[in-house]
Amino acid sequence: MGLPLSLFIFMRFPIVLSLLHLVLTHSSSFMQPRCHHDDSSALLQFKESLVIDKSPYCEKKVASWTVEGNKSDCCSWDGVECDEHTGHVIGLNLSSSCLFGSINSNSSLFRLVHLQSLSLADNDFNGSHIPSQVRDLSRLIDLDLHLSNFSGQIPSEISQLLHLSSLDLSNNFDLELKKPSLKSLVGNMTRLQKLDLSYVNISSTVPNIFANLSSLTHLGLSRCGFSGQIPSEISQLSHLSSLDLSYNYMYAFDHYITLELKEPILRSLVANLTSLQKLDLSYVNISSTMPNILANLSSLTSLTLSDCGLHGEFPKDIFKLSKLRHLYVGYNEGLTNYLPDFTWSSPLETLNLDYTSFSGELPASIENLGNLIELSMINCNFSGFIPSSLGNLTKLTYLDLYNNTFVGNIPHSLGNLVQLSSLDISYNQLTGPVPLILGNLVQLFELHISHNQLTGPVPFEVLNLPQLLFVDLSYNLLHGEMHFELMNGTRLVFLKLNNNRLSGPILTFGPTTLQYLDLSNNFFTSFGQHPTFVPWTHLQVLDLRSNSLQGSLPILPINTSHFYISNNSLTGNIPKLFCNLSSLEVLDLASNNLSGSLPRCSGNFGDSLLLLDLQRNQFEGSIPKNWIKGGQLKIIKFSQNKFQGRLPRSLIKCTMLKVLDLSDNQFDGRFPFWLGYLPNLEVLILRSNKFNGSMGTVQTYFKFPKMQIFDISNNDFMGMLPLRLFENWKARQFENVDSLPYIYEDPYFILHTGDAYYQYSYIYTYSMILANKGKNMFYEKVFKLLMVIDFSSNKFVGEIPKFIENLKGIQLLNLSNNCLTGHIPPSLGNLIELEALDLSQNKLSGDIPQQLTQLTFLEFFNVSHNNLTGPIPQGKQFGTFENNSFEGNLGLCGKPLTKTCGNSDEPTSHPSIFEESQNSEILFEFGWKIVVIGYGFGFVVGVIIGSIVIARKHDWLMKTFRIRPLSRRRR
Repeated sequence: MGLPLSLFIFMRFPIVLSLLHLVLTHSSSFMQPRCHHDDSSALLQFKESLVIDKSPYCEKKVASWTVEGNKSDCCSWDGVECDEHTGHVIGLNLSSSCLFGSINSNSSLFRLVHLQSLSLADNDFNGSHIPSQVRDLSRLIDLDLHLSNFSGQIPSEISQLLHLSSLDLSNNFDLELKKPSLKSLVGNMTRLQKLDLSYVNISSTVPNIFANLSSLTHLGLSRCGFSGQIPSEISQLSHLSSLDLSYNYMYAFDHYITLELKEPILRSLVANLTSLQKLDLSYVNISSTMPNILANLSSLTSLTLSDCGLHGEFPKDIFKLSKLRHLYVGYNEGLTNYLPDFTWSSPLETLNLDYTSFSGELPASIENLGNLIELSMINCNFSGFIPSSLGNLTKLTYLDLYNNTFVGNIPHSLGNLVQLSSLDISYNQLTGPVPLILGNLVQLFELHISHNQLTGPVPFEVLNLPQLLFVDLSYNLLHGEMHFELMNGTRLVFLKLNNNRLSGPILTFGPTTLQYLDLSNNFFTSFGQHPTFVPWTHLQVLDLRSNSLQGSLPILPINTSHFYISNNSLTGNIPKLFCNLSSLEVLDLASNNLSGSLPRCSGNFGDSLLLLDLQRNQFEGSIPKNWIKGGQLKIIKFSQNKFQGRLPRSLIKCTMLKVLDLSDNQFDGRFPFWLGYLPNLEVLILRSNKFNGSMGTVQTYFKFPKMQIFDISNNDFMGMLPLRLFENWKARQFENVDSLPYIYEDPYFILHTGDAYYQYSYIYTYSMILANKGKNMFYEKVFKLLMVIDFSSNKFVGEIPKFIENLKGIQLLNLSNNCLTGHIPPSLGNLIELEALDLSQNKLSGDIPQQLTQLTFLEFFNVSHNNLTGPIPQGKQFGTFENNSFEGNLGLCGKPLTKTCGNSDEPTSHPSIFEESQNSEILFEFGWKIVVIGYGFGFVVGVIIGSIVIARKHDWLMKTFRIRPLSRRRR
């Protein structure tokens, strides 16, 4: 018999239920809500409002957004997240999507009112403001707009997003937070766990808001312009795992006001924030010893305390932190200690001790830091040998031991560092050859071993490394010939071999990639062939100064911007092909035997010139206007040639010109008063030419507003002294405390390497030979505060005007060898900065004013061969002058002369120098000459140079500016 029907149904009921559940489950999955039409429409409109960069590096998320085919459901689009129950868009992640355009208040983005997470990071919104309509996204929990090129004021409406747990507006460099303040913006966001406003311009003190933000785990306020004290409440954020307050300061009242952290608050912070994993207080003014309690932060993975004013011994237990991977304590010059023996393994990946006073030898046990990727010890006091065990750190990609006192050979074991991309061991005392095993470093990008005592030939095997772009082997003792033909496989763009002992010809073939080549200060003799066409088609900078090169000038690639070949023995003319160098910025041909006229160039030649130095050659003829027409020209030096004729009026276009030296030529004509229009002209040297005519009727609109050194000596000018030229004369002051204290230019150039570029600059230092204290003195550097006027050896007549006292700040004044009459004005005593005064070889009469004893800096004084009478003033500086300062004035009496006062002898008149033979020896015995202006030269890469404190001490000046006496020369 069969089972009763009811029993059958009962027995089958569980199976039926299971099948029903399975059906309902599958039905539910297939019936998941689709994206709402309003959300889909809003997303598509947002997409259409922007441009999508087609770069291969972009994540093209929005490319999948379409209503066509099986991709019509916006919940399936890249970067879109929907609520699984309602189908509303709740998440939008478009980071790194290469979006470009502006977001305005009408953007469809703000119709997505169910959004809980929004990331538009790493895009370019074209400097648009963050619209106030962001308040419509009231359900937001995460808002990430970092690195998206937003600008302007952060809208106060963000403060209404009270559900936010993460707010990241960092790295929008033109974004600011002034009204509202930081307190108004986030003070009520009690759910915040992450807040990052780095690089937002806030420029205020740090507000006391942290008591309300007790949930914070990540706080990033780097480079916000904060100043003043860090509030102690920050130490109450016990959940913090990351704290970054680095590089905060304000510039006000000509100085920087930094963020400060008092030592008690630092100790409290470290004691309470036991969960810290990352701490960055770079450039926060701590100015204390480094507390040992830092070694208790057992969770710390990254510690950065650069440039905090820390001093005293560094706590070595910090090296033992078991999770520490990154340690930066550089730029704390008072921080001392030595490296311990690393008897333990360490996760340390980065160790930076730059510009500290760490000392001693590197321990061989440094090999136990096997995870090190970057090791930087720039400008410390380490000494001894570089340990060979350093070669066991095979993960190193960056090694910088610049400017220590390491000795001995470069360890061959460094050839094991096959991951190394950057190696710098410059400015040490290393000896021996460059190990050829460095040719194993196939990832090496840059190699710097300059300023050592390395010997042997140039290591061409190393220069051919496949990734190597930058090499600096300058200032060593390398010798031998330069075989560029051995470098055909190289990719080098930058090569410095200057200041070695390399010799022989420069055979100009080899690598075509070079953009910068410096072979200066060696013993190269020739180019191997004539004419020489330099084959490096990408070459921008070629420096061949101070060799023994003979022959004619080489023909340069058309892209050349800087060419230096001074201090050689080159002959011949400047080739006409130089006129094609339309990008030329610096041309230095000084101190050769070049001759002929300058080629008549046309077109764009000269438009880019910044520095033009042709001094000490045999050039002749007039100056073509295209050579000195550029509005960028800053220094022109044509001295000691045979140029002639009138000055071209095209000089008036050189509005940036600072230095014009045309001395020792044959230029003629009237004084070029129109040069007074040049607003930046500081140095004008027209000495020893054939200029003539009266300068007494000076037009008052020729102002020379920045004149500092003015020398028109040894010409044929006449009339009254043209002191009206200097109505705008002012004592010089440093305009920029961060600049060098002497006259210089720093023309820069840019090297391109694929997608990257690197900017470098030279320091081009102005120098001169100056007659000081009766001797020719060579100044390698010309002090910015030095002020000089030299009118000597002309035919000026009349009296020295009383208003000469207006030349405030002048230090050297020479009016000798003219025909000046009348008395020495007592107002000269008001020029309290005077260090040298020469009034010799004139027809001055009367007494020497007693007021001149007020000139307490006066080191050289000469009134010889005039008609002066009366007693010589006594005391102060006048007690240091000898007989030759006063001789030839028969009416003078008193010390240092042997003639005592009270004698009735009458003074005898003496003829002025221009009434005697022009070849008179007296002209050069008493004349005060500025002989020549040259230059000094140096190389700078990514360096910050501090200001120099100036003191009025003669010995200090002699040392700092390397002043040394030169032997006298007679013409």
